[in-house]
Amino acid sequence: MSEYFAPLGDYATLDQIYNFLSDKNFGGKQYGIPNGGTAGGVIYNKRIWKEAGITELPSTPDEFLDCLQKISDNTDAIPLYTNFSAGWPMGAWDQYIGISATGDPDYMNNTIVHTKDPFTKRDDMTGPYAVYYILYESVKRHLVEDDPASSDWEASKGMINKGEIASMVLGSWAVDQCKAAGSSPEDVGYMPFPITVDGRRYASGDGNYAYAINNKATENNQIAAMVYLKWLLEESPIFKDEGTIPALKNEPLPDSLSEFQGVEIIANNPSPEGEETLFNDVNNESEVGINNNDYPDCEILESALYGTRDLDTIMAEWNAKWSAAQESLGVALLEN
Repeated sequence: MSEYFAPLGDYATLDQIYNFLSDKNFGGKQYGIPNGGTAGGVIYNKRIWKEAGITELPSTPDEFLDCLQKISDNTDAIPLYTNFSAGWPMGAWDQYIGISATGDPDYMNNTIVHTKDPFTKRDDMTGPYAVYYILYESVKRHLVEDDPASSDWEASKGMINKGEIASMVLGSWAVDQCKAAGSSPEDVGYMPFPITVDGRRYASGDGNYAYAINNKATENNQIAAMVYLKWLLEESPIFKDEGTIPALKNEPLPDSLSEFQGVEIIANNPSPEGEETLFNDVNNESEVGINNNDYPDCEILESALYGTRDLDTIMAEWNAKWSAAQESLGVALLEN
C-alpha cells in the first residue's frame, strides 16, 4: 500500500475515530479509510413473514429453514431469492462465515488460517458449515426461485418490496435500495443472520470501499485531497442517503438496523503482525476462494439443485484443499 498511497495517520489513533480500518493498515500506518460500512443480515418482507404465521424471527439455521417452509406453505412468495445469475450475490454468503457465525473478530484474519478442517460441521451449528448449510438446504428443499439461472437482481428489489419475494441474504447496504424500489417501503425489514453463538447473536460490520490518496500527487493536491476526504467522512450526507453505517464511530446506526437490538456488531480484527497476507495466501493456494470468487458458493447451489453432491462431500473437499495449502505454506495449526 505504501508504494501507491500516502499514509493518512497512525492506525492506533485513527481507529479511535473511524470504523472498519483493519484491512487498510500496514506497519501501524493507515492507508485507506472506508466510506462507512454495512452489517450482515437478511432482507425480508415483514408483511409476508407475518402472513405466513411467523411471530418470532429465527435465531438458528433450522429455525430459519422452518420459516422458509411456512412461507412456501402459506403464501405465494418465493421464500428465499438467491440471485444466482448475477453471480456476486452468491459470493456474499462468504461474508457471514466469520463474525456472524462465530462471534470471533479474529476468525477471518487469523483463526480460520490456523484451524484444521474449518469447514467441518459443528454440533452447535455455528461456524462456516452452518452458513453454507442454510444455502444448500434452502435450495435442496425447493425454497428458492424455480430457475435460479434466470434470476434478475434489478427486478428482485421491486419483487421483495411488493412481497413476491420473502427474503434475500445481502448486506444492509441493499435495504434502502429495496425500500426505494416500490410503493411499500414499510414492508422491507432487515433481520440478523440466523446463527446463535453461546446464547448471543453477532453481526459483522464490514467496511465499504476505502478512500485513499495518491502519493504521486503534488503536495498541494495531497493536502486538498485530505481535506476533501475528511469532509466526505465526517460531514457529507452520504451515510444517511444510503442507509449505511457511518464512518465516524460516534454516529448512530442507520434505521435499517433497528431490529438488531441485542446483536453485537463488530468488525474483523487485523491480521497479526507478520501474517498480513497469510489468509490471502492460504485462500489463493487452496483455490477455495472465500470472498474473492463467486464460484464456490455457486457450486453449493448447483449441487443442491441437481442433487449431484451433498454438503458434507463439498465441505470435505474444501477442508482437504485448505489443509494442503496450510501444509504447503508451513502454517502452524491451533490445538483442538
